[in-house]
Amino acid sequence: MTRSTRAFVSLLATLCLAASCSDDDAEPAAPPSPDDPVTITLLTHDSFAVEADLLAAFTQETGITVELLSSGDTGQLVSQSILSAGAPLGDVLFGVDNTFLQRALDADLFAPYEAAGLDRVPDEFEIDPQQRVTPIDFGDVCVNYWTDALPGPAPTSLEDLLDPIYAGELVVQNPESSSPGLAFLLATIAGTDDWEQFWADLRTNGVSVTPDWESAYYGEFTSGGGDRSMVVSYASSPPVEVMFAAEPIDEPPTGVLLDSCYRQIEFAGVLAGTEHPEAAGRLIEFLLSKPFQEGIPEAMFVFPVVDDADLPAEWAVHARLADDPHLLDPSDVEANREEWTDRWVEIVLG
Repeated sequence: MTRSTRAFVSLLATLCLAASCSDDDAEPAAPPSPDDPVTITLLTHDSFAVEADLLAAFTQETGITVELLSSGDTGQLVSQSILSAGAPLGDVLFGVDNTFLQRALDADLFAPYEAAGLDRVPDEFEIDPQQRVTPIDFGDVCVNYWTDALPGPAPTSLEDLLDPIYAGELVVQNPESSSPGLAFLLATIAGTDDWEQFWADLRTNGVSVTPDWESAYYGEFTSGGGDRSMVVSYASSPPVEVMFAAEPIDEPPTGVLLDSCYRQIEFAGVLAGTEHPEAAGRLIEFLLSKPFQEGIPEAMFVFPVVDDADLPAEWAVHARLADDPHLLDPSDVEANREEWTDRWVEIVLG
């Protein structure tokens, strides 16, 4: 719809209201069908992945063609979507997580939508009571360690990372530029008595900082040939290491420090202002469907949220999740993010 068309429609609606027009007898919009094709746009971050066959089957069943528009990481995705709020660049947004959720909700990015299939999602993942967003996947950001490279016993607590035996062993990501880096900072805020002192002690113990996950995991960490045995990564790293090992292996070379885990939940939502709300809702429900959910681990290396999805064999055997992961309320994260990251920079990089 062009700007001039929107203006005309807005004027027409105003005149109709003034004349006490009524739509009571109007027929509701028909849902999309294969005989009435619609094209919608899914806004995502760069890490989104889906099998082409799954999207093709969705289109064949519904008549809805999905175009993907990716936009950097989660922070960039949310920021760019806020700039176009009310006149969105797409119809559905996937990839806002609980570290950026409040920012998106405060900007009124989403229209409420109660998706069919939510009864298969545990209540712990449904953070927004107004159902403006629907949980799709989750993962734990945790310290990983390369078992054979550790200079001592495997750590079991965040405080263990301060032991001099691990001096120069840990590499983390900058929370200003990295999603796992931010999640680990939040884990230390939620999981230690004095997070500022904790990071000062980590600096004394030789922690290294990289701008992103790739340069940490495949650069300084043992997995990429580096000389550091511990890295901030994901709880899914052990099964992924088994799946993609150059030679078949029975056990993963990495372990997970479960006391360090911060749980990230990713959501999708119908963007307010979409011209295709029915089709957008159908896409949300597709993201909750069992075929899509069961493809999440191998496509995006995170966990499905529905309780009836089967995990790949390697995940069922080797994946470990924290029983009590660290979490902060999204509103607290949004209110304090800038102050926390600024203070982190002063302590660790200053």
